[in-house]
Amino acid sequence: MTDDSLRVLIADDSGTDRLILKRLLKRIGHEVLEAADGIEAVAIFQREQPDIVLLDALMPQMDGMEAARHIKALSGGRMVPLIFLTSLSEAEDLARCLEAGGDDFLTKPYNRVIIEAKIHAFGRMQRMHDTLSRQRDMIHDRNQHLLEEQTIAKRVFDNVAHTGCLDAPNIRYHASPLSIFNGDVLFASPRPDGGMLVFLGDFTGHGLPAAIGAMPVAEIFYGMASKGFGAADILKEINRKLGRILPTGRFCCGAMAEADFKLGQLKVWNGGLPELWLIGSQGEPVACSSRFLPLGILPPERFDSSMETLQARDGDYLLMMTDGLLERQNGEGELFGEAGVRRTFRERREAGHPFEALLEGVEAFSEGARESDDLTLFCLEVSGDTGLAALPESATSSALAGPSEWRCDYEIREQTLGEFSPLPLLLHICMEVPGLRARSGEIYTLLSEIYNNALEHGILALPSEWKHSPDGFEQYYAERQRRLKTVGDHFIRFSLHHTRKPWGGQLRVICEDSGPGFDFSRHPVLGGGERHADWPRYAGRGLFLLKRLTKDITFHGKGNRVEIVYDWKRPVAESDDGAATDPGKQRQ
Repeated sequence: MTDDSLRVLIADDSGTDRLILKRLLKRIGHEVLEAADGIEAVAIFQREQPDIVLLDALMPQMDGMEAARHIKALSGGRMVPLIFLTSLSEAEDLARCLEAGGDDFLTKPYNRVIIEAKIHAFGRMQRMHDTLSRQRDMIHDRNQHLLEEQTIAKRVFDNVAHTGCLDAPNIRYHASPLSIFNGDVLFASPRPDGGMLVFLGDFTGHGLPAAIGAMPVAEIFYGMASKGFGAADILKEINRKLGRILPTGRFCCGAMAEADFKLGQLKVWNGGLPELWLIGSQGEPVACSSRFLPLGILPPERFDSSMETLQARDGDYLLMMTDGLLERQNGEGELFGEAGVRRTFRERREAGHPFEALLEGVEAFSEGARESDDLTLFCLEVSGDTGLAALPESATSSALAGPSEWRCDYEIREQTLGEFSPLPLLLHICMEVPGLRARSGEIYTLLSEIYNNALEHGILALPSEWKHSPDGFEQYYAERQRRLKTVGDHFIRFSLHHTRKPWGGQLRVICEDSGPGFDFSRHPVLGGGERHADWPRYAGRGLFLLKRLTKDITFHGKGNRVEIVYDWKRPVAESDDGAATDPGKQRQ
């Protein structure tokens, strides 16, 4: 027997014909099985599983055509060539043999050369079929393995890249990926000061290779957002990380938006994504085109995270999208493109939601055509009442218990005042206290208010009244940047002291700046005086907010040293004696 040898079943009621075929096939190296009728042929086939069947069309008990039907059913997915042995010559008879499952004919009397050629030909076909079947099964198994890997990776990714605040009432989004784990990522997080950060990314390629950077980006985004870092700092860290881990030719087109709903401001950055759109109830839509290279290309020292500032009113919408939307095609192969986006906005009814209009527009354009890329569309409505909550403690806290009695002094000086914000570091220190983790928003607000007032009004001497109009805001922040470059020999010093109390804890914060100070006795909250338009510092909402959130606020010296006391009370079940003692004014 050789590798080309086959097991051949001969089913013929003529013993002479079987003998002739048997000797011929054995002479050319094949193994032969014999059956005298159709019933025996079916039984032998089921038991021995031969490679080829030579079947007489006319046999007693069960003819060859009926036997052929049974054999084809028993063969399942195997390719078993079935050659009819026949003396029939009528076309109708031969057609019935083919309809019963036959693949070819051998006519009597037999020709040795023809028999040998046909057996070899069907043997090659069978080996090719077996090879293709094995390859198909391997591909199927490999595909199942990849799907399982993607499903596991997606589960891990979802645990890292939680929904954040994507379920906020002022957010709508649509994602239609081409695979389980794809190259589009969308993250949204509330900021500790009450704003919001949004990141939309589109990694090169599709599927798992396109998403290899998704998990580190998610961890950077949510981790830094929860600590109070701004969009520009988060972008720098994402770019640094992707530049280090992604292979050559891989990068992430991305867009970041930082929303301050209290001030009605949107800061945006676009690196390689389609235009971002600010849709207002008044005026034409404002497009923010890509001005920067995608993330993961430039080295840190050349990366530019400058944000573009947009003024927005309640009821305005910010739309962000990946290029999968622009690349949707219709039946003629035409792209929806930026022209389709602009056309949708022109035709949108004034009362219609731009998110719904754009989604319906692209669906109507493509008319069910097959998608060629991952598609993600995001819409943020600017609203002072967002209903945002802080991230769940499980998303930001450490497994460590953390200290409850500690003191920390921190000073930032000179040019560092214009290059670095100490707020994330100070917040991180405070969040080491387990009881403060659920109050990260209030703690960040307290720290940012006293720091920004010390920096902007105490050291830079910026007038608060500039912030009473949109033009004044632009002037205020432009002047802020200019003065930071020549800040001189100034400092801001923090002293933080946390103590445990029977009812929870107390955080005492002292912030001192090197500015000239102000007459705090004239402030109505501090000294009971009249409101004055010429207060040089702490003239806005900041001091009123500090007074509302804290147990006590005290100014010392010339007013450039402020001390606040913040009490927090733990749940009754966590108190030492099973009951909480009210410390006076406490934050719940």
